[in-house]
Amino acid sequence: MMNGFGCHGWGMGMGWWWVIGLIIVIAVVWMVVKGMSQNNRPGNPPESKSALDYLKERYARGEINKQEFEERKKDLM
Repeated sequence: MMNGFGCHGWGMGMGWWWVIGLIIVIAVVWMVVKGMSQNNRPGNPPESKSALDYLKERYARGEINKQEFEERKKDLM
């Protein structure tokens, strides 16, 4: 009468489709989350400033004079 397919018509392989569907959904969610986290990071992260960069900025702002700049620059090199 039902040819061994059960009352809902599911055959041998039909019971596994929900597992495959679940794996696909998890993979899609994983790819979306991974893509979003990569979009939050810029392609080229900003380079951190060196001590010499900070020293140059202080000299440019007039916080230190040329002599002090040269002495500290020599210490850094």
